[in-house]
Amino acid sequence: MLKTTESPSHYRHLEKMTVAELLHNLNNEDKTVPMVVEEALPGIERLVLAVVEKVRDGGRLFYIGAGTSGRLAVVDASECPPTYGVPPDLVIAIIAGGDQAIRHSVEFAEDDSAQAWRDLQSYHADSQDFVIGIAASGTTPYVVGGLSECKRQGILTGCITCNFESPLAAVADFPVEVVVGPEFVTGSTRMKSGTAQKLVLNMISTSLMIQLGRVKDNCMVDMQLTNDKLLDRGTQMVAQDTGLDYQAANELLRQHGNVRLAVAAFLDQKNA
Repeated sequence: MLKTTESPSHYRHLEKMTVAELLHNLNNEDKTVPMVVEEALPGIERLVLAVVEKVRDGGRLFYIGAGTSGRLAVVDASECPPTYGVPPDLVIAIIAGGDQAIRHSVEFAEDDSAQAWRDLQSYHADSQDFVIGIAASGTTPYVVGGLSECKRQGILTGCITCNFESPLAAVADFPVEVVVGPEFVTGSTRMKSGTAQKLVLNMISTSLMIQLGRVKDNCMVDMQLTNDKLLDRGTQMVAQDTGLDYQAANELLRQHGNVRLAVAAFLDQKNA
């Protein structure tokens, strides 16, 4: 049966289109993605609630994927520590072929159905943890095999796929299917499928971090102050929460190295 992700594009003779036509048609296709994600919200909610419960109990969140899906997972996981101040081993992304596959295609890495579990074993993944497999096709052996072994090992799993009734969704405890339809360039799942996966990953990690208390009001109070832009943002947050002028807020923030800690220290001293 032909997968939706491999079905022919609705558009023909792309090479004959003007740049303006290409951009217009690409944009029209992209507009459909958020609506598909909206339809999947109930499944995403069930997945997030299960992840939050595991992480609150001391577990970790793992992503496993190959190609574009794996790279999107790496982006999402790698941004959690600087954005929310969590340890780098709380959200871990594993890509088929290892870190070199982030930049360069590793031939046939996604075809080994046993490798994902070997990769997870290097992190001593167990039933305390949660594993999400990401594959647009829903058939990638690396991802399907990884989730299948997780199930045998008593590890809860979820998935993000862009085909209905895929082998990946069948093995996942909490499947999310975002079926965006044919790609503008037939089979190029880095496009709409990749956009849908990115949106769902944003939802998962952001909701998780908020539920873990890593956001106050609408601010990243635990972000790492790794550049001048973030230091300035943090200073303004401290100034707003304390009533201090910019210079005093900046000095307090530099002293404590964290927005949450700086504000807490100010309030403790004020109430002493």
